[in-house]
Amino acid sequence: MAILIVDDHRDTCETLRELLEAGGHDNVRTAYSAREALAAARRTPPHLVISDLAMPGMSGIDLCRELKADPALRDIPVLMVTAMADKGLLERAFSAGAHDFIAKPAHPGELMARVRAALRLKYELDRRKERERELLELSERIRGRNEELRQLAVLDDLTGIPNRRAFNLIFRQEWARCAREGTALAVILGDVDWFKAFNDTLGHVRGDDCLTRVATALLDPVRRAGDFVARYGGEEFVILLPNTDGDGAVAIGGALREAVEGLNLEHPGSPHGRVTMSFGIAVAVPDPGGDPADLLTAADAALYRAKGGGRNRIATADDAHLSVSAYDSALTEKVF
Repeated sequence: MAILIVDDHRDTCETLRELLEAGGHDNVRTAYSAREALAAARRTPPHLVISDLAMPGMSGIDLCRELKADPALRDIPVLMVTAMADKGLLERAFSAGAHDFIAKPAHPGELMARVRAALRLKYELDRRKERERELLELSERIRGRNEELRQLAVLDDLTGIPNRRAFNLIFRQEWARCAREGTALAVILGDVDWFKAFNDTLGHVRGDDCLTRVATALLDPVRRAGDFVARYGGEEFVILLPNTDGDGAVAIGGALREAVEGLNLEHPGSPHGRVTMSFGIAVAVPDPGGDPADLLTAADAALYRAKGGGRNRIATADDAHLSVSAYDSALTEKVF
């Protein structure tokens, strides 16, 4: 471990260095002023500083104070060497952060004992800092892993968009909020047309790619911060549109249908020859005592009607502005 000796008397520096080297310390440096020592410590921090207490210009106390003020050097123990028995001066040295003192002339046995104690302290401080650093790194890794797990819990691993679990959470929150505010909430369920035939003819790898590209296309027309797109399961997707009335939901539904058709993805199993989607739309002002599942049921019934009508179209549930608890099952088909 490196030791830096500081004394304005060269003979004293050399004597201390010889004693330390004889005691087995082979990395001993010297400086002949406090300022020289401070610059040397900042270039290459030692493990221990042995400094004369009284030096011209910057004293050993001033040096100690400067070392303790530097975050990179504050843990270095400082041994003060003094021929003076002034208790007030020693108190100032300890107040400045000195670890211990050695009386001049230094007795070899006492010097080595105090040096060993100071180096042991530095070793323990370094070990503690290293352990703290390791614990901080571990904490960061755990935090990062927890974030990954959190993302995995709410994101669909194929398409990268939110999954059904995330939708269910957001849906309940938006239902409660819209119920409190008396505003409309729209749900759009979408299904890739003839998707089983797509997989049967082109394979599941192409099918996965198709779903990923469809998910990306669905994100484009849904631009508001509160709107939400998720994979509902299989080839089904769901879009949540808070504060959206029937006309607004139909406009978004039409844009979603066009976005998917505009991909121009080959689909040999479809009468259209390309990938298309059907959408079912339901809109309501939520009833605080109603069941959110009723709105999804209405959207699903509308989707069923759209698919039964020939696919590549949207269908909406009527009476869109009634509360869901009073929602009827009448549907109006809209073909685009």
